[in-house]
Amino acid sequence: MSNPFGFLEYQRKEQKCSSISERIGNYNEFHTPLSEKEQKLQSERCMNCGVPFCQSGMMIGRMISGCPLNNLIPEWNFLVSVGAWKQAYERLKLTNNFPEFTSRVCPALCEKACTCGANGDPVTVRANEYSIIENAYSEGLAKPQPPEVRTGKKIAVIGSGPSGLAAADQLNKRGHSVTVYERSDRAGGLLMYGIPNMKLEKHIVDRKINVLKAEGITFVTNTNVGRDISAEEIIGQYDSVILACGASQPRDIAVKGREANGIHFAVDFLRSTTKALLDNGMQEGTYISAKDKNVIVIGGGDTGNDCVGTCVRHGARSIVQLEMMPKLPETRAENNPWPEYPRVFKTDYGQEEAAEVYGSDPRVYQTTVKEFITDESNNITGAVLLKLDFSSGKMVQVENSEYTVSADLVLIAAGFLGSESYISEAFGIDTDSRSNILTAKGSHRTTKDRVYTAGDVHIGQSLVVRAIREGRDCAREVDLDLMGYTNL
Repeated sequence: MSNPFGFLEYQRKEQKCSSISERIGNYNEFHTPLSEKEQKLQSERCMNCGVPFCQSGMMIGRMISGCPLNNLIPEWNFLVSVGAWKQAYERLKLTNNFPEFTSRVCPALCEKACTCGANGDPVTVRANEYSIIENAYSEGLAKPQPPEVRTGKKIAVIGSGPSGLAAADQLNKRGHSVTVYERSDRAGGLLMYGIPNMKLEKHIVDRKINVLKAEGITFVTNTNVGRDISAEEIIGQYDSVILACGASQPRDIAVKGREANGIHFAVDFLRSTTKALLDNGMQEGTYISAKDKNVIVIGGGDTGNDCVGTCVRHGARSIVQLEMMPKLPETRAENNPWPEYPRVFKTDYGQEEAAEVYGSDPRVYQTTVKEFITDESNNITGAVLLKLDFSSGKMVQVENSEYTVSADLVLIAAGFLGSESYISEAFGIDTDSRSNILTAKGSHRTTKDRVYTAGDVHIGQSLVVRAIREGRDCAREVDLDLMGYTNL
């Protein structure tokens, strides 16, 4: 510790946000970083704990506590506090391929496990990480560093999301020749089209993709492996293949009227907005629009919140966000002690914006859709909602609790089931009961020789930070099998 009393002397200070009225007028990131001096003081709050739960990444209470990448957080907090930015970047890059992404979109599992947070406010770990990586770019430290020696081994990575990119980055650094296939028109996977621009501006994704290209990784876009090019052709061209296709099969809801016009999956809605923003600056008619519409968002998670924030920017007439589960408590319950991940109520950016624009929090708890109402042209006009009760420990529909709300647009943000079946069928590999690609426990090898898997397609829908860890672990296994040893 540069200051053993820092956590007592300084209060937590976070990045400033633009006002809601200002930020909803565009799709830009809206946090202003602290000054270098202020960020150093925030780093001084780190206690350099004897047991740093912030970097543990352990399962506690069936949830991950601390960073899944085992980032060396106390080390680079100290280095930031003394102004050693280059050394801080070097320590950060040892464990995290993409701090430019995680410092923007990660829910900061590290901070939830910070010892300072056990009895006060945690260290601003994510903001410190943001400062390290952005300083590295501005000072030329994050420039391309191609490997000096090539092994002659060729690897195909199918999917350019965080797990695929992490695997590709690791294997390329090892000296293997890596080609990444992406079915969309731009590389990045969910980083590009699944996360809204106001959380992760796409030039940040392009910036890193360009570094990876300069380091020797080949990207092939607009190519859907399993359809545009056969699995046999891919396997025949490469020494190893990694399937990092994501959990791209959205969970649907089976109620009367589901086939009405105006009901969309959240992922399609968010993708259409980002693509229109990048392609033509949001020209009307080029994306699924919520303008002047009564919107129902089904799902209370991060994707649902992203839909709310996007609809606010579109200019929706009204927004209702349905959450099946009860509202969480404001503070930790007795059965949810630190350092477990806190199961507490939070209000995210989209809900904050909707509350200011429409006068109230858009979330409605313990509620689900019983039926969609349509007009004679099968256009959605409303929904019959139904209250749920959990007092018995089970979800029970409340009798005579139905009520009707208007709806011109419905967005289903109920999570994802797993990979699309054509991938596993094309490669002739087995899947588990959740449609994730099957491997032995602790391994990334599929049931097909020389074919591996990583990320959401392997473990199910999860976080960007876990996907990066998956890609790194998979790369190590591939390298070991190719070379007989590994230094990854």
